[in-house]
Amino acid sequence: MTNRVDAKKEEFEWLEIGTIVAPQGLDGQMRVYPDTDFPERFEVPGTRWLLRLDETEPQPVELLSGRYVQGKNLYIIELDGVENRDQVEELRGCKLMVPASDRPQLGEDEYRVVDLIGLPVFIQESGELLGTVVDVLPAGNDLLEVQLHSSKDEEHGTRNKRQKTVLIPFVKAIVPIVDLEVGRIEITPPAGLLEIND
Repeated sequence: MTNRVDAKKEEFEWLEIGTIVAPQGLDGQMRVYPDTDFPERFEVPGTRWLLRLDETEPQPVELLSGRYVQGKNLYIIELDGVENRDQVEELRGCKLMVPASDRPQLGEDEYRVVDLIGLPVFIQESGELLGTVVDVLPAGNDLLEVQLHSSKDEEHGTRNKRQKTVLIPFVKAIVPIVDLEVGRIEITPPAGLLEIND
């Protein structure tokens, strides 16, 4: 239901899609850790933008080829002009970017992680505020990590140093309403779900 979609740098009109982490072999191939759920970002040749560690504006670079490595959650890619291991080493830690206008369309019931974080979560039946989404954890089904609203602590003038969170399976049966326009999520947790995670 979620796409970890090019989540960072949007305020600068750029979307971060991955980080170069290491060379692959000796001929200029490199390993990239993805920040996107769209494989075409690394598999379809064309222009991408490279943000070097000491620069503030990304520069265009041609992606020649790329493939996903099963079980490692990374891609092996080739960039035009990068022909040996030493050149890749110089790019270690650099970011690959695309323009914000190049954002893929999401299907129905798909959401960007960046759009979900910070949304209040309400229990549909009672209308009670449960808490706020602080992260989305990838699993078999994504899990919403919700920081609990602590009205009791606030009434007594105390605050827990570490506020509790619960994990909510992000499936239609439990999370029937995600309203980005209004800015709220409504859940129908099965009996025991909130206690189990507490």
